[in-house]
Amino acid sequence: MILVIRRLCALAVGAILSGFAFLLLTGQYLEDGPVLISLSQDHGLHAGDLFVIAGWAVGIAALVAMTRTPSRSS
Repeated sequence: MILVIRRLCALAVGAILSGFAFLLLTGQYLEDGPVLISLSQDHGLHAGDLFVIAGWAVGIAALVAMTRTPSRSS
């Protein structure tokens, strides 16, 4: 069971990081959405940014789960 959890966490982290790399390479989100909070004239927090923040949180949670799950000694 522990091995399954570790593999699922690794899969989640890999998928999230790959998605973020795609977003960084394209320079824009597929759907930015409206500006929720304006930080300056050209920058702000878009509705699409919430997806990125949620993905980051899931990735960090998966990393924490991987490091806190005890490993089986051989």
